[in-house]
Amino acid sequence: MMQQQFDYKNKWLVLATTGMGIFLATVDGSIVNVALPTLVNSLNTDFSVIQWVVLSYLLTVTTLMLSIGRLGDMIGKKKLYAVGFVVFTTGSVLCGLSPSVYWLIAFRVIQAIGAALVMALGMAIVTEAFPPNERGKALGVSGAIVSVGIAIGPSLGGVILSFLSWRWIFLVNIPIGIVGTLMVLKFVQSFKPKGKQKFDYQGAITLFFCILCLLLGLTFGQKQGFFKPSVFILLGLWFLFLLLFIRIEKKSSHPMIQLGLFKNNLLSVNLINGFIAFIGVAGTIILLPFYLQNILGHPTIVVGLLLCVVPVSLGISSPIAGILSDRFGSESISTFGLIVVLIGFYTASTLTADTSMLGYIVRMFPLGIGMGIFQSPNNSAIMGAVPKEHLGIASGMISVSRTLGQTVGTSLLGAVWAGRTFYYAGFTHPEGATKAPVFSQVAALQETFWVTVALILFCLILSFWKLYLRRQVPEKSSH
Repeated sequence: MMQQQFDYKNKWLVLATTGMGIFLATVDGSIVNVALPTLVNSLNTDFSVIQWVVLSYLLTVTTLMLSIGRLGDMIGKKKLYAVGFVVFTTGSVLCGLSPSVYWLIAFRVIQAIGAALVMALGMAIVTEAFPPNERGKALGVSGAIVSVGIAIGPSLGGVILSFLSWRWIFLVNIPIGIVGTLMVLKFVQSFKPKGKQKFDYQGAITLFFCILCLLLGLTFGQKQGFFKPSVFILLGLWFLFLLLFIRIEKKSSHPMIQLGLFKNNLLSVNLINGFIAFIGVAGTIILLPFYLQNILGHPTIVVGLLLCVVPVSLGISSPIAGILSDRFGSESISTFGLIVVLIGFYTASTLTADTSMLGYIVRMFPLGIGMGIFQSPNNSAIMGAVPKEHLGIASGMISVSRTLGQTVGTSLLGAVWAGRTFYYAGFTHPEGATKAPVFSQVAALQETFWVTVALILFCLILSFWKLYLRRQVPEKSSH
């Protein structure tokens, strides 16, 4: 067995190594957003073009992660993870030297390939590096690093842009990338899976187009409206590719994803809950800068600090929740986390046009705490529910559920907020919902938070059902 061969003495160094990769990938996903206005001016372009600097990264990462997870299970994770660091660092150098916006978009794709390798395999490597009774703690620390990366990204980008060229947003990755590559080669242990396996090219290509059509449909739907023919076509193609993918996987002798894994109700429920939770958090967090700046009138620097409330509180609670899940079991801790998330969304629904800074912090703090309590035990339960030979694909599924949740949440809840804003305003503003009267924006924001309350209630129903199932059939000891 692979676990018996593993030497756990370097487990914290392995966690530090994967932490560097997670930190790079999450920082780079958010740091560029701050630079978009600067890039428009510096590269003599407009927003319709420059947004692809962000979109090309997101689309590439999300569409590749599951295929990379499968490759990791087939040929081993260490080499692919090291290649990920090298490709990401090389892409960062190329982005920093880009002569035009179109070269920058192309080089962001290269950078995203490296990020996909790192993000898809990080949790699997951590799971192998730690004994099962410490898995929750390790994944909790990983979750905290994700939160730190998300929190630091915008503020770090603001500091760099204040003193240096936009190119340093990418070039700053170089030393971390080099050190990270060396640490992978030295500390991450290599496991070569047994048996000859074939890569399911048909399944991988179909899955790629399935996810791509979904992401493009949601992206264009958010920007152009969900009733446009192009959006209907893309979402229709997504559904057709999904059906084709399932058919291919059922017939394949070496499928991309073993569909039988989803017969495990605990695994399926944990993935669904993680996906829905990220829909709620990402879909509402994206609205908060407009609320803080346009409605409460806070300056940009204060907005940046207030936006750190959720990721910082998540980062505090995530390692603690991981330790508790190792001791008391992941299912009950993650369910308690969802209850706190529900409270957080409820308190957020009471935000008004007169809310003070302290009032905002008090309302949003439970949301971050709850997500931290929920996320790391939930991830630990997913990684513990699959056999060792499927850790890579399980790690990829967690990462994809997060990025897809963020995309779906941003698109759908953004559309809900805009639609309800115009409903309360009584008219459609030509410059968008952010220009509508304040009372209509606030009322719509409160209703959008109530939508997330309903989503989390659904997750809680699934969680209580999951706890009931676990009592009926005791969980087997994890690998």
